[in-house]
Amino acid sequence: MKISGRAFDAVLSDLDGVIRFYDMAELEQSERAAGLAVGSTAEIAFAPETDLPLMRGEITKDQWTEAIAHGLADRVPHERGRELATTLAEAKFRADEVVVGMLRQARAAGLPVLLVTNATPWLADDLALLGLTGPTGLVDDVISSADLGIVKPDRRIYEVAAERAGVAPARCLFVDDRQENVDAAAALGMTGLLYRDHADLRAVLEPALRTGARARARGD
Repeated sequence: MKISGRAFDAVLSDLDGVIRFYDMAELEQSERAAGLAVGSTAEIAFAPETDLPLMRGEITKDQWTEAIAHGLADRVPHERGRELATTLAEAKFRADEVVVGMLRQARAAGLPVLLVTNATPWLADDLALLGLTGPTGLVDDVISSADLGIVKPDRRIYEVAAERAGVAPARCLFVDDRQENVDAAAALGMTGLLYRDHADLRAVLEPALRTGARARARGD
């Protein structure tokens, strides 16, 4: 639904670092108990050679945790590395309800809301736990790297997202917490928002919501 004066007609949002956040307290405790610096497991897990095959849907969760354990093998016994990797893979997470609320407002105002995320093959289960999908969920569609075999900032994932939103790239708002992903979206003509806190998202959404409200009041 294009409304005259509105800067964009669809919202494309990253998941992790914008909507979803993890509780790493258990993993940090386990790392200390193993004599490792906090963050050691994540450093291995999210290194490109370990992480990208997972994000492209090329390996399973078990294969990913095994790769993490292998990467930790020079610091802890394999079984301990496997335990740490499993703790990371099963870390609890939550949705930021303030962000969810703002995106629900955008959707209620007629803006399609889509997730565009570098994700694991079990993303659908995670989204169901968060309550973001289904008839009462938050999003209209999910563009997952694990489904497409393409990761941000590859331009093709943005093109797929715009096509599924049903609008031109230049009519999309793209929200992400990583600069390189925002830059790639902007290169396609999207309105890019580097997300840091609630105020960032509120500042870019509120003018669009006000414009939509005025248009509905006029019966446009």
